[in-house]
Amino acid sequence: MPNPLYNPQLLTFLKVAEAGSFNKAAEDLHISPPALIKQINLLEAALDLRLFSRSHRGLELTTAGESLLQDARYLIQYCQDSVQRAQSARQKEQKVIRLGTSPMTPVDFLLDLWPKLQQVSADIQFHLIPYDNTIESAREILKNLGQNIDVVAGVFDEGMFHLHEYCTGLAIQKQPMEIYMPVNHPLTKKSNLTWKKLEGETLCVIQAGWSNQMDKLRAEITLRHPRVKMRDFPFFNLEIFNACVNQGWLLVGFPIWENSHPLLTSPYHGLGLRHGLRHPVQSPTLRTGPVFPESPEKGAGAAGVKGKGAVTHATAVGREP
Repeated sequence: MPNPLYNPQLLTFLKVAEAGSFNKAAEDLHISPPALIKQINLLEAALDLRLFSRSHRGLELTTAGESLLQDARYLIQYCQDSVQRAQSARQKEQKVIRLGTSPMTPVDFLLDLWPKLQQVSADIQFHLIPYDNTIESAREILKNLGQNIDVVAGVFDEGMFHLHEYCTGLAIQKQPMEIYMPVNHPLTKKSNLTWKKLEGETLCVIQAGWSNQMDKLRAEITLRHPRVKMRDFPFFNLEIFNACVNQGWLLVGFPIWENSHPLLTSPYHGLGLRHGLRHPVQSPTLRTGPVFPESPEKGAGAAGVKGKGAVTHATAVGREP
């Protein structure tokens, strides 16, 4: 969409200068070459400058054109940034929360929260922003929460924030740790699950340091159940889900992912983490209140940021500079 803050002929000039060809620039702008040349002629006439030198060797910028090119890039970028800043200011005024979403950070919990949110603030809006679920993108998003994305939903406990010191968490509900397995795994037919039944099975547990509760589980398995074959993996994503389905492995996961892979199921429950919103540490976006209550967190199942013995489903909110 054209930016009304600058003459569109300036963008045409920039495209021609970068392409070095009227025909190539016209193709990029989805207009005909004659229409493009007319725009350049009008710009040159308005500025009383010759911007391009046409010869048998092709199209070259004149000295004046070289000078204008540098400023054109700056002007166009500045105008685009200006509009983006104005839109961000409007979103803050309209109480818009930009919620990042991916297969590993679903936003189904909003369905339960929506009636309460409407009671507290009828004009609140959510914009869902999809992102790639990779280690690199997750790290970048959590580091820059409050810029393009305000909050990200996910499971956490207090041990995770030493990895992401620029954000904190607001707990919404407790998420029990569950053991997931392929739908055709023999253990799905058992009436209950014991450590004895897991002996000889490969149990995928996220690598040490991801969360305190996971590390406690890992230590217990190592000490008390050495015949369970633990397998580390670095990051929760569809790749580990696919591997479990194809290899017949078990996986320690959480209910928020119960619909992430149709061939994985979890008939058994166990410990838990908090689930909620990760957000910037000094975020104006979220405040505790009737919808997001602040809890003293005195038990394993307490909802809050610093509860013990539970991993919570919460939304991440980043720290603002």
